Amino acid sequence: MPQSVLAVTSQGPVLGTWQHTTARFLGIPYAEAPVGDLRFAAPVPTKPWTEPLDATEYGPTAQRRPFILDGPTTIPEPSIPGDGVLNLNVFTPDPTPGADLPVLVWIHGGGYVAGSAASPWYDGSAFARDGIVLVSIGYRLGIEGFLHLDDAPDNRGVLDWIAALTWVRDNIDAFGGDPSKVTIAGQSAGGGAAQTLMATPSAHGLFRAAISQSGAVKSPQHRRDALADSTRLTERTGVPALASALRDLTGDELLALQDALATPEAGLTLAPFADGELIPVTVPDAFAEGSAAAVPLMLGFTRREFFPPAGSTPTPVPTEAVDAMLTGHGLGPDAVTMYTALRDRADPSLRMGQALTDAIFRGPSLALAESHAHHELPTWLYHFTWGSAAHCVEIPFAFDLLDAERVTAATGPNPPQSLADAMHGAWVAFIRDLDPGPNWPRYTNKRRTTMTWDAVPEALDDPLSAERRIWTMSPDTP
Repeated sequence: MPQSVLAVTSQGPVLGTWQHTTARFLGIPYAEAPVGDLRFAAPVPTKPWTEPLDATEYGPTAQRRPFILDGPTTIPEPSIPGDGVLNLNVFTPDPTPGADLPVLVWIHGGGYVAGSAASPWYDGSAFARDGIVLVSIGYRLGIEGFLHLDDAPDNRGVLDWIAALTWVRDNIDAFGGDPSKVTIAGQSAGGGAAQTLMATPSAHGLFRAAISQSGAVKSPQHRRDALADSTRLTERTGVPALASALRDLTGDELLALQDALATPEAGLTLAPFADGELIPVTVPDAFAEGSAAAVPLMLGFTRREFFPPAGSTPTPVPTEAVDAMLTGHGLGPDAVTMYTALRDRADPSLRMGQALTDAIFRGPSLALAESHAHHELPTWLYHFTWGSAAHCVEIPFAFDLLDAERVTAATGPNPPQSLADAMHGAWVAFIRDLDPGPNWPRYTNKRRTTMTWDAVPEALDDPLSAERRIWTMSPDTP
């Protein structure tokens, strides 16, 4: 039977368990359950308690169904019923106040409409083994988290992230963490969350560094785009985009509305946007103008984020459809022409997958790296190219969890432990020292050094120069 371990937070004591050399505290509430009048409100701090809170099992998730409905997602993402979805998990090697360990706050992905902090791929044991306290957080998703409502605060999911980071600031010392040594990180939507928090002034000071793995944000990301989405929802369903009209709907009824709003060409619809207050300007603009948090940033992407599954028979996509998608993601006519020429010899059946990879992940991240480095801020860029190099495949390498559930289904048999050692070691060094180590030089506007994560990792200068030129010449769609 696992040994119990107690920590005392500002709200009350929590009872976790030791698993080998890691103390695990799961499902700790950082805000009140978002139900009733709180469903579309800003998060409210939890009420205190006196008896030890059972923190031995993962808490409820905002996810009520998988991101992919007709098959398994790459990442195993449990959906756990319950109202108290604003909870977090802490993995620590030393739950002793004053241990002053660096902290990693992990924000899960899932397109801002799905995902789960309870995934075995986000287990913090390897980070704890290496002296890092890992905190993984849940937050409101989809309509509840991100749809603009005239009678509710915007970007409620972002407010949840800030509430979780505030909890970390106020409580992580009880788990051996140093609140002044927090790195925020995430993958896909979670990577976009890290980018968004850097563009959110009220979050500044709650973290000292950021990691964005295959980060994705809404594009375009202006307030008018979010208002248009709300109008579209009402036009398609007849339901007003008001908290008062949505508050008493069931979860299934909200998901049906969400499905009515989502279309393949819409991209990330329910996602953070520049509301002019909490998030003053779009993420690209914040980085370009220098208002994003002036902290060390490590970011990157995989080579084939959106490609057809192995063994499938993809359908060729007309060039016109690819061009329309690129235009919708902010590329101007000259840039679209350059991109078409760059991919002219690509397999037509794979062209859309590569274009989505570039438009959603690689191109915007290259532009952010350029902007951050332009302001002479510490920047490190990576490109994961090993194996399929598909979306999500780099996560178990960064977490050093190659033996976790369903990893080999994503990587194939015998994924190289040497690559996990190198990647995880760089992540640990960055979180601990604000530098991933001497083998990975900074990205600068002169050399543009990019760490290529493959069977033999190699730092290359400007390996994606053609893509970089295309995305840095194209401003966001006006």
